[in-house]
Amino acid sequence: TSAYSSPAKSLGDPGITPLSPSHIVKDSDADVAVEQLFLVVVAIDFGTTSSGYAYSFTKEPECIHVMRRWEGGDPGVSNQKTPTTILLTPERKFHSFGYAARDFYHDLDPNESKHWLYFEKFKMKLHTTGNLTMETELTAANGKKVKALEIFAYALQFFKEQALKELSDQAGSDFENSEVRWVITVPAIWKQPAKQFMRQAAYKAGMATPENPEQLIIALEPEAASIYCRKLRLHQMIDLSSRAPVNGYSPSDTIGTGFTQAKEHVRRNRQSRTFLVENVIGEIWSELEEGSDRYIVVDSGGGTVDMTVHQIRLPEGHLKELYKATGGPYGSLGVDYEFEKLLCKIFGEDFIEQFKIKRPAAWVDLMIAFESRKRAAAPDRTNPLNITLPFSFIDYYKKFRGHSVEHALRKSNVDFVKWSSQGMLRMSPDAMNALFKPTIDQIVQHLSDVFDKPEVTNVKFLFLVGGFAESPLLQQAVQSAFGSRCRVIIPQDVGLTILKGAVLFGLDPAVIKVRRSPLTYGVGVLNRFVEGKHPPEKLLIKDGTRWCTDVFDKFISADQSVALGETVTRSYTPAKPSQLVIVINIYSSEQDNVSFITESGVKKCGTLRLDLTGTDASVPNRREIKTVMQFGDTEIKAIAIDVATSKSVKVGIDFLNY
Repeated sequence: TSAYSSPAKSLGDPGITPLSPSHIVKDSDADVAVEQLFLVVVAIDFGTTSSGYAYSFTKEPECIHVMRRWEGGDPGVSNQKTPTTILLTPERKFHSFGYAARDFYHDLDPNESKHWLYFEKFKMKLHTTGNLTMETELTAANGKKVKALEIFAYALQFFKEQALKELSDQAGSDFENSEVRWVITVPAIWKQPAKQFMRQAAYKAGMATPENPEQLIIALEPEAASIYCRKLRLHQMIDLSSRAPVNGYSPSDTIGTGFTQAKEHVRRNRQSRTFLVENVIGEIWSELEEGSDRYIVVDSGGGTVDMTVHQIRLPEGHLKELYKATGGPYGSLGVDYEFEKLLCKIFGEDFIEQFKIKRPAAWVDLMIAFESRKRAAAPDRTNPLNITLPFSFIDYYKKFRGHSVEHALRKSNVDFVKWSSQGMLRMSPDAMNALFKPTIDQIVQHLSDVFDKPEVTNVKFLFLVGGFAESPLLQQAVQSAFGSRCRVIIPQDVGLTILKGAVLFGLDPAVIKVRRSPLTYGVGVLNRFVEGKHPPEKLLIKDGTRWCTDVFDKFISADQSVALGETVTRSYTPAKPSQLVIVINIYSSEQDNVSFITESGVKKCGTLRLDLTGTDASVPNRREIKTVMQFGDTEIKAIAIDVATSKSVKVGIDFLNY
């Protein structure tokens, strides 16, 4: 018997049964939402390690403005984005975000700082939490817990206020939230609950409302990158596979020099940078064969790496997704984690754990020092990398162990790391490269798996985007593993690719015409019981009729392709003709073949409740209830309609509240 008890039996819910010819109508033009007119599109790239925003006025969509430079950058890290860090006061009120949060927290007296709540790299929690709900909590640096929804809402509200302020300064008058269409990017491999969580946080931050959900678009990171990559001109990218000099460098320089300064047409403009995006598809695409050539976008960020396989439909340049997004937690955080493991090996795990709790601000300092050295790692580097240890690390270690840091290094037999007399850890390039290896190996392995899929043939280009794509070590690994199969291309200003693509997506959300469904969706129904076909434990006898309960009636399968706005319609009738409240439960699963809603992995993700009391009694005895599900967008909607009375009820699929 099934591991689950039968939901239908226990509810005593009479349920619905399919009307005999169950038909599917594909109707992609039905009630397309009326476009609202927004003056500006603002996209927020809410990253694991750093975040930023960019915007474009709908009147001049070819200009993308990237946010003003932030005060307080780090040495060795020139970036248009700000660290994703947030500080709350001891009373749990929002205090600051980004560099400001980090610097303020750092300057607090240690006795005081332990009462303040400091959060960093918290976005990964949404990826790693199996059963995410509105109540999920995050842990601050001092060990105290706060609801994740509040932290995410504070962060989004901060960006909303910054962006509106910058827009108002530019326009010379106050900009209203209602004039803005917001776009927030999330990893494509996030499960549905995490994507929905982001939307709820944005509602809490006041960006949009459940009544006006169109004002906010949740965009998928590699999808946004793909949209931007279509527009790349030859001078805006670095082709790792070309043997000819690119931008006047020879290829070996290209990897080493990092992208000195993007040779884009840049208009300096009140500290914000403006990129002109030409209204054409870049020349590189002329090499693609219509209908057969594909390209892969690999988005490697701080927390996750995800990849999608797209095909471009010329001349309009619409995109079609060929294989569902895949990836995993292989972002550059993995390198930080390896560094932490190395410190534990040298100084002892007990000390590192204590140090993080007792001196949280100094720990943050140490990781900042590591970050700038991490960015200096390169395949052909020969000189060592020095990482400054904060004074309080050296001091606290002596108190904790009774001997010096230098002594610990000498007896740790980690031979690539030495102590330099200036109070620094001196790492050989090999030691640094070893910290990257596990993460880069996972990315290359995952990419190989994708290349081996039958749907993934004829890949012409591989675009490497996201902050981690700036790493010469990752570039070299991807080029040497896949350079013979396709051209490996890196857009200039690679860390901003997603941001710019997200703005383009907000200006024209219909650019992605075909997606793959990440899950199988269906509804729970009753079927007439058939001896020998249906399991006996599913038999339910109601008013002399033998029913099979818990049947999963499938609307769409995982990895099936769905056009933008495509709808699937099914007709049902109440199992009991006199029934006036009809409840239709929607279920999802990662498996393709699902027969019953009680199978493992099947989750309830929506309920349509149609109340037909008070409707005319002259309704035909087999009442028809149409159920329509709309797919192909990044979010899914369902509607139930009583055909006789046209009464209808709508629901968005909800993964957080069941």
